[in-house]
Amino acid sequence: MTRTIDVRTASPYTVTVGEGLLESVAASVPSGAARVLIVCSAPLRARVEELRVLLDARGLTVVIAEVPDAEAGKTAEVLSFCWQVLGKSDFTRSDVVIGLGGGAVTDLAGFVAATWLRGVSVIQVPTTLLAMVDAAVGGKTGINTAEGKNLVGAFHEPLSVWCDVLTLDTLPRLDLAAGLAEVVKCGFIRDLSILDLVEANVELLRVQEDGALSPDARDVLVELITKAVAVKADVVSQDLKESHLREILNYGHTFGHAIEYTERYQWRHGSAVSVGMVFAAELAHLAGRLSEEEVARHRSVLSSLGLPVTYAGGRWDALSTAMRRDKKTRGDLLRFVVLAGIGNPVRLEGPDPALVLGAYDAVSA
Repeated sequence: MTRTIDVRTASPYTVTVGEGLLESVAASVPSGAARVLIVCSAPLRARVEELRVLLDARGLTVVIAEVPDAEAGKTAEVLSFCWQVLGKSDFTRSDVVIGLGGGAVTDLAGFVAATWLRGVSVIQVPTTLLAMVDAAVGGKTGINTAEGKNLVGAFHEPLSVWCDVLTLDTLPRLDLAAGLAEVVKCGFIRDLSILDLVEANVELLRVQEDGALSPDARDVLVELITKAVAVKADVVSQDLKESHLREILNYGHTFGHAIEYTERYQWRHGSAVSVGMVFAAELAHLAGRLSEEEVARHRSVLSSLGLPVTYAGGRWDALSTAMRRDKKTRGDLLRFVVLAGIGNPVRLEGPDPALVLGAYDAVSA
């Protein structure tokens, strides 16, 4: 089963979700390209080699930039290395970058493409659930700095995105669960059918052992990915550069990013966002926006997937400082995305500090 979602921005593109898509990826490289840079990490060498053979058969010169795995690859040093590879390979504006990997790789590859010659084409081939529903779609690219995550970047839309669920067979189950946090987020902010589908298929989705997913689990994931991408596509089509509406996609991220920073990125992004959504729900409840039952649904859905819903106590000062670096902050004014009922995201600007601290107390382990 294959699904497609159109992202209707100024530079429209299609996201394809299905099984066995590498031949389509190779075929999607524009005919005017002579060279392709594949940005990847070591665990995906076999899949990169499959793609290299397919691209080579089209007469393309293939260059591979193997970068450190996960967040360790999103640094200025790694970015500079990729620029060096492009320069030594005589990359021109008609050539193409392919990001094949998880969210860190697609973020990096997109920023490499955005900055080389002031912008070359990029094709994104996400291989984790998190990257499929979040990082690879929407044109956000970037790297981290010592001061925080994704503080340096650019908006640079891909030519196309290819989400092959077969790659999820090799994904550690904890990473699969972390990716489901971003799927559930789309359910809370916009499409309640996502929550219903997750709740009806928890046993299929909460796979305990690494290895091949069942055909039924893959089918459910295709539907969930399609629905989550459709939510993001609709939002970014209306607001690519996060001037207003797109901020709702950051539901759970203000506190989640603070956890990641405090933990020096040793927490999975989806796990941090899971706690961040519960924090946002508790904050909304304390502000009179969300019922106890709706907060309880946050905890129930997320914990049923094996995701954390609490964080350590005694770290408020570090978390508070980190939240003030959030992209939504304006001056000293903290701004949160919260829900005024499930499916109805709103902004909460400058909430009473006692409410924010109360939300932290509610999620403290």
